[in-house]
Amino acid sequence: MKFDYLKDLLKERFLDEKIDRLQYGYDATQKMYLPDCVVLPKTTQEVSIILKFANENKIPVVPRGCASGFSGGALNVAGGIALSMELMNSIIEIDLDNLIATVEPGVVNYDLQLTLKPYGLFFPPDPSSWKFSSIGGNIAENAGGPKAVKYGVTKDWVLGLEVVLADGSVINVGSKNVKDVAGYNLTQLFVGSEGTLGVITKALLKLHPQAQATQTMQATFSNMEFAARTVSDIIKNKIIPSSLEFVDHQAILTVENSMKVGLPTDADAILIIEVEGSKFQIKEDLEKIEQICIKNGAKVKIAHSIEEEESIWLARRSISPTLKRIADGKLNEDIVVPRSKIAEMIKKTQDIAKKYDVVIVNFGHAGDGNIHTNIMYNTKDKDESEKAFKAMDEVFNECLKLGGSISGEHGIGITKQDYLERQVGKRTVELYKQIKLAFDPNNILNPHKMKL
Repeated sequence: MKFDYLKDLLKERFLDEKIDRLQYGYDATQKMYLPDCVVLPKTTQEVSIILKFANENKIPVVPRGCASGFSGGALNVAGGIALSMELMNSIIEIDLDNLIATVEPGVVNYDLQLTLKPYGLFFPPDPSSWKFSSIGGNIAENAGGPKAVKYGVTKDWVLGLEVVLADGSVINVGSKNVKDVAGYNLTQLFVGSEGTLGVITKALLKLHPQAQATQTMQATFSNMEFAARTVSDIIKNKIIPSSLEFVDHQAILTVENSMKVGLPTDADAILIIEVEGSKFQIKEDLEKIEQICIKNGAKVKIAHSIEEEESIWLARRSISPTLKRIADGKLNEDIVVPRSKIAEMIKKTQDIAKKYDVVIVNFGHAGDGNIHTNIMYNTKDKDESEKAFKAMDEVFNECLKLGGSISGEHGIGITKQDYLERQVGKRTVELYKQIKLAFDPNNILNPHKMKL
């Protein structure tokens, strides 16, 4: 049999029953591609043996963490082996002298945060899926999150990696050193490579001290342009909030119609602003931000308790769960534009929604220009489905015209690969393919993703 070698090696950690393959055939896109088998390694050596076997037999291998991604990166579109890293979930070391954590890829982001909390530390990348996404997946997709406005994204917090290449060889890139310019920066090449160049088996992560305190503010605007101007004014005044989120009119309506939590349905936009630091710093920053918001016509509410803070964040956190009440189909995109272009981009999505008679809900990270554009449609209505995909095409076009990007944190995978060349150009895609060829000559690692 084709996979007898792996079955003998892994015993009960080799799965090929259809029910098991079905469980590993999905990710958050809700698309389904069945792998031929599923393997669950526990060590770097086992990963090495699996890849060596797959490479010699030219069998596709797709690494996967918790399968929480929205771009199809964890799907076995060409069959082959689903390489689940879920059992490689050890936090190997918390180095308090150097503020570095050494972890395996299957560690869930939230579990790492809980481990770090007693030490007064945290790992800044905080995707919305942090409670059910793995560090390996965060690295593979270069995940962001609400705190990216202040702390950056995953690439800014990865110092080094242990990686198994397609032929089974194991390499270590980067180091614990703050400064390390020996050779090409391969660490950053693997970050965001979506499992196409190698399989991450260990990661050296930078850590950051927790802030003394945080406080949250909600600013309600009658016009999205005023909200966008406020974002620019806050940054221009050299204030960097720890979170600076926005919710558009359609998102406000969606949450309020579903949950009846008292959101202002006449508002065109809401900003949710979190600042952190010492009590003195928080007071000073909040006073400045409040003045900026009021100057731009906002109604401001400041949270003075945990309950009030939770109430403010409820609108932002409730959007995704309530979207299904609009329609069963959703094209969940994560475009990015310069902060100064947010209002213009939102207006363009509203025009596109009217043109194609679809509902588009926008929310996201105003502080870094990352807009989660959700195009809703009825999957059983062929005409409506076609309109939704045409609308998505126009959203990407308008985003690129404004100097934006088709993805800020979800990655390319299969859902956006047809648009990649439109952004980066044909020659750049050719370079991607040459890099891929150097690392993986037989193209076994996550094939048919990112135009590779």
